[in-house]
Amino acid sequence: MNMRAILIHGMGRTPLAMGVLAVRLRAAGISPRLFAYIAAFERWENCLGRLQRFIAKHAASEPYILIGHSLGSVLIRGVLPRLPRSPVACFFLAPPTKACMAARKFAPYRLYKVFTGEMGQLLANASFMDSLPLPKVPTRIYSGINGPRGRYSPFGNEQNDGILALHETQLLGASQQAVPSLHTFMMSNDAVAQDIVRFTRALKP
Repeated sequence: MNMRAILIHGMGRTPLAMGVLAVRLRAAGISPRLFAYIAAFERWENCLGRLQRFIAKHAASEPYILIGHSLGSVLIRGVLPRLPRSPVACFFLAPPTKACMAARKFAPYRLYKVFTGEMGQLLANASFMDSLPLPKVPTRIYSGINGPRGRYSPFGNEQNDGILALHETQLLGASQQAVPSLHTFMMSNDAVAQDIVRFTRALKP
């Protein structure tokens, strides 16, 4: 089975952030392709259009999976209804699935607006986040639990990855795996790569 993987990095990162995961997937016989965008300079609709064309180009006839880290998973949910051929599965690494506390807190600040652009504001918009379609293919979520907890943590005693609380990464119909990782390093976690490979091999495209 010739399986492709389209990898979409998170906000403020570059495709290089997905490099370790890409190497591990290639070693397992899954061919990765890295999509690039810059949230600060690109609008949502334009980015979705480019992602749609990128997927069409790099997964024209082969079965493929979609892997997104953080904002990358939001882009995947946005583009899914526009794809003429669905992926075999979706994998979301530390995905914001609702208007998370961090985005809502920083959205009014000028520096946040400058560095995250329109998409950063959308992450804080409850109506927008709630309107994103649910994947109709097998979907797996990896949620970090190595964030600070306790009296001085903004998350209280809830498990979190330093950016998102555990409940902010849950999605109806998706299986979820807790990972001892922080938000920023989720895509380089070896256990995540191994699980993606295992899950993908168990599917029958």
